[in-house]
Amino acid sequence: MKKKKKRKKKTRPKPRKRTGKKKTAPKKRAGRRKIARKGKHKVARKRTHKKRIARKSPVQKPVLTLNTDFEFFYELRDLVLKSSPAEKDRMVERLNKLGRIKLAIISGVFINKENLDPLITDLLIVGDDVDRRKLHAFLRATEAEVGKEIKFTVMDKEEFQYRLAMFDRFTRVLLESPHEKLINRLGL
Repeated sequence: MKKKKKRKKKTRPKPRKRTGKKKTAPKKRAGRRKIARKGKHKVARKRTHKKRIARKSPVQKPVLTLNTDFEFFYELRDLVLKSSPAEKDRMVERLNKLGRIKLAIISGVFINKENLDPLITDLLIVGDDVDRRKLHAFLRATEAEVGKEIKFTVMDKEEFQYRLAMFDRFTRVLLESPHEKLINRLGL
């Protein structure tokens, strides 16, 4: 004779006692698909989540402006933007590695003056046997430091002296505008 197995009755778990703490449901992961059965086939449904919009406080940020009519505006700007002598010494060392440099003049971007004349270059290099590859590498590195494109001119010593003797407009405008001589072996 076969013995019949006793089946246990399915009982529901007892409800938990509520305490003062509120339980939160675990967060659902975005992008998961919920599978629902429809007849014999499985149908995938994408879960949709409503995003909560964070409300910003009505506090407005103050708007600051610069008064360009202030009498010491340009002096303060030059004081803040002035480069240190160590940077200029480093630039002189790098220029000397390009070849036999006789004259190096910086203006415009380097001394923080706006050039309205399109003839004025930011960097004038006068020298003999200037290595073009090293020059382009120097210019790329300098443009990266300054953050702007640099207008430059490279001349031989004879060409510069000829232009200077002929009162060429390019050299005259460059030497009359605000500039700084980094290397001066021509005695200008």
